[in-house]
Amino acid sequence: MELSSEDALRLNVMLANELEAVRIDESSMTVYALSPRGETAVRLNPNCRDESYVKQVKELLSTQVLGSPGGYPVYLKRWTRMGQTRDNNLDKLLMLGEPEAVVAVVHARGLTEDLARRAWWAMPSADNARKMLARDCVARSDLGRELAEFLIEFLPFEENPQDMIESVRLILQPGLIDAEARDRIWARARHKNTYYVGFLQAVPDELPEEHPPHPAREDVRCAMRPLLEQGNPAARLLDRIYSPAGQAYLRTVETVLRKPNNQDVVVELLEALKDYFSPVAAPGERLREIEAVLAQAGQRRQDPAATGDTVLAELLECLPDQADAIHALCVFSGVGERLVAPTFARTDAIGSVMRRKIEPITSPLFEHLQVLRGRR
Repeated sequence: MELSSEDALRLNVMLANELEAVRIDESSMTVYALSPRGETAVRLNPNCRDESYVKQVKELLSTQVLGSPGGYPVYLKRWTRMGQTRDNNLDKLLMLGEPEAVVAVVHARGLTEDLARRAWWAMPSADNARKMLARDCVARSDLGRELAEFLIEFLPFEENPQDMIESVRLILQPGLIDAEARDRIWARARHKNTYYVGFLQAVPDELPEEHPPHPAREDVRCAMRPLLEQGNPAARLLDRIYSPAGQAYLRTVETVLRKPNNQDVVVELLEALKDYFSPVAAPGERLREIEAVLAQAGQRRQDPAATGDTVLAELLECLPDQADAIHALCVFSGVGERLVAPTFARTDAIGSVMRRKIEPITSPLFEHLQVLRGRR
């Protein structure tokens, strides 16, 4: 069965114009086309089952655009999501009326602001918005602000914690939202602490929460001023943590760590901590057990010169009364996904059951958090 003569004529007339993208609404059996002059629509009149008719429409589009009725190979989902689509025909892929072809463009390395605009018109979804906002060329554009607004509105309906974290992290890129919108998301995090992880990843030093500095901050800062002026990474990290912003960061970390919703939240939080404390991370391969991390941190505190930790040795010599805090820096610099990977490989537990299973890891972390917050 071929397309009805009326539909074939109208679609060919549509394709004869300069088009930027095409999408097919199968629920209303309508083909929409975007051109520099605006949007046009062709209401289809199927003469067979809708599914078969849409397939014929896509074959017509593919023949006109690519010269072959084969269309886009939708089975290459993994390939396209790895950004392996060639960049020389991305604009043509947007005119096939095939959602998977749009996804290929969104993931392509050659994505531009203009292509992103067309792709967003063709397939406005949260996944596409996140992927495009990860590109600087999009995040810095007017489209970036539109995508951020979309993700904010969609956030309450997001079910996957990892997607929630990614959305918040991307929304918080500079220039996308104002302070009022940021504060609204932060307020929602009180009831869904998964959002906090996105803040910890995106703006660790600019959390929308006031917190007093560490009680010893001024004395410590004065004592290690020479090291700060020399650019000692350990001294700078300790000063960062003892600041009001650093104390707010630690408080937020503790809030999430006490009640993470699922395994993804735990992993993302530990990875955020790893990045934050990376200036004092020990060289070499990351450790896989909390006992090994604690032992390594203890050794670095006891004899930093023997382990080649010159910056730690200088800081410990300058601040012997802050040895516990410096020890805590070393502990947190060794955390990451690897610590929980063996546990999570054996269970898919979530909630309170999951939290009990990772207590051997989180319990010592809570102790060191209290040290850095001046509570021990």
